[in-house]
Formats: sequence, C-alpha cells, structure tokens
Amino acid sequence: MTQTPRPKKALPGQRKAVSLISGGLDSLLATKVIMDQGIHVEGINFFTGFCVEGHTHAIRKKDKQKEKRNNALWVAEQLGIKLHIIDISEDYKDIVLNPKHGYGSNLNPCLDCKIFMVNQAKAWSFMEENQFDFIITGEVVGQRPKSQRAETMPIIARESGAEDRLLRPLCAKHLPPTLPEREGWVDREKLFDFHGRNRKPQIALANELGFDEYSQPAGGCCFLTDESYSRKLADLWSARGERRYELDDIMLLKVGRHIRPNNNFKLIVSREEGENNFLSGYKREFTTIRPTSHPGALALLDGTPTAEDLELAARIVGRYCKGRNEETVTIQVDFKDGQGQVFEVAPYPVDDIPKEWHV
Repeated sequence: MTQTPRPKKALPGQRKAVSLISGGLDSLLATKVIMDQGIHVEGINFFTGFCVEGHTHAIRKKDKQKEKRNNALWVAEQLGIKLHIIDISEDYKDIVLNPKHGYGSNLNPCLDCKIFMVNQAKAWSFMEENQFDFIITGEVVGQRPKSQRAETMPIIARESGAEDRLLRPLCAKHLPPTLPEREGWVDREKLFDFHGRNRKPQIALANELGFDEYSQPAGGCCFLTDESYSRKLADLWSARGERRYELDDIMLLKVGRHIRPNNNFKLIVSREEGENNFLSGYKREFTTIRPTSHPGALALLDGTPTAEDLELAARIVGRYCKGRNEETVTIQVDFKDGQGQVFEVAPYPVDDIPKEWHV
C-alpha cells in the first residue's frame, strides 16, 4: 500500500503558490508541474453548494458499493499538500443569479465563477493573507466553451485582480509570460502548450508523472453544467415567481424524480431506499406522501395543492409502489403541521403520466 505523503511546510525563502483544486485531472497535473519546480504549493477548494461529489452518491443506497471520496481531498493527499476548503455558498448566490458575463449552455456562470474564485475576495485574498506569491489553475485554452477560451483568459486575470500573478501551467505557452515566469520563479520551458478538448496530452502527462488514477468529471464538477439539473432550477424559480434559492433547495434538486402536474405544486419522488431515507428528513418542512399498503417511494410535496391535487399526488405516488398494478392502494399524506389524511386510490398508470409533467 502506497504511503500518503504528509503536507510539507515551506522552506525559508521558498516561493509559494496557491492552487485551485477542483479534484479533476487538470488541477492535479498543474499543481504537480509547479511543485516539481521547487515551489511550495497549498490547495484551495471552494464549496458552492452545487458540487457533484459527496451528495447523491452518498444518499443513494445503490451507490453504497462504490468507492466514495471527495476528489479534491484525494488529489491533495496524492500530492502531499495542504488543502483549504472554503464555504462560499452564500456569497456565490449573486454569481448564479446575476452573472455579469451570462450563462453557458445551461445555468452555469462559468466565466463569472472563475473570476469570483480567483478574485481579491477569495484566492487572491488568501494568497496575500498567507504570504503566497502567485495563483495556479488547471485551465486549458479551448477546453471549456464559456470560461476557457483564448479571449476569456485575460478577462479572468484582469477582472479577478490577479493580473499576471495567475499562472496556468498546462497552457502557459499559449499565453503571455506571467510574473512568476518573468522573475524566474518558474521555468517557462517546463510548462506546457495544451489546448482544446483533446484529453490525450493530459493523460500522457499523467502517465509520465506516475498517476494511474484520477477523476475526470464530465462537464466539470458542478451540477449547473447539467441540463437536467438546470431545468429543475429554472422550474423552481418559475414556480416561485422569483430567482432565489437556499442550500436545501439546491440539495433537493439533486434527488429523486421531480414531477409537476400543475403550476401550484410539485412532487419529489424518491427512486430507491437511500433517497427515501434522505427525503424523510424533510417531513417537518414539506407535506410527505407514502404508500402504506405496499412498499414504495416516499414523496415530498412542494407548493399549495387543492384537495383534487392531493388525490392526484396520491395516485402518482401509488404508481411508484409495488401495488402499482392493483386496483387500489392506500396512501398516507402527512402535513407538516402534524395532521394527516389517508387516500384509497387507483395508482396512476405509468403510460398516462404526461412527459411534460417530468421536470
């Protein structure tokens, strides 16, 4: 078993860099390349609330057999560096709701996000407060259509305030020399000219550096890049009549089937036992609906349903229980004020649930 290296302290007079660690291959390689030039590196990972890792895999029982890890922490362990995890979820709301540079293909404000994470209030202030010399990212020119284009790289450096103390080791040779390169802290000839979405150069470098395991999350490590998730978030805003969210909102968007039969209410229906357990933790905040005559899904009801809507919701939940083919099933509705109601209903036929109800 390989011994995980312990984080080292900077030596007197040693140059220091702070690296934005996402947990993916690029930040792993960028950090290692700079470390190999004798620079002391520590990592930063920002928690926005929209992170992919550690949420749905931990909730769903069918994923319990899979290895679970926070890839940012794992990368830091492999490199033997200290990782600082910073919660920016509250400050991050303005980036999601009002991105200056707009969204990507979904509700991903990637360019504003990168500027925000690098800027004076985050990585830059950490750098100054802890007497680091520059900032590293794993960005590659042309890899992301919104934030990693040749024309946006200078925008990030300028609007973040980092200017030429922001170094992208994997594509540095496509960009003007930064302060660390000009001052000789970093040898530019040992940096790279990667570009585009082809991952072969990164994989070859990983093999050369001795990494045979790494994470490559599709679309990055943020749910906002996901079309389905973005659609659910947009639906949430539309139903509320305003663009706002809390942490519980964005957590619940990651779980279950989201079914909106009418504008005034939505069901979040669990897909398996782990999600049943997770959703049951919200029974004091939502009306909960569950079958009692047969094993089946638990659902949260969000909104202001009519009496007819409650019966419809009970029938939908009946479809997701083992009595779905019976003439009737018993469904328990528990309101968050402690009151309850029992329905004997015919389960909604699966083929009769309109596709447009599924958010």
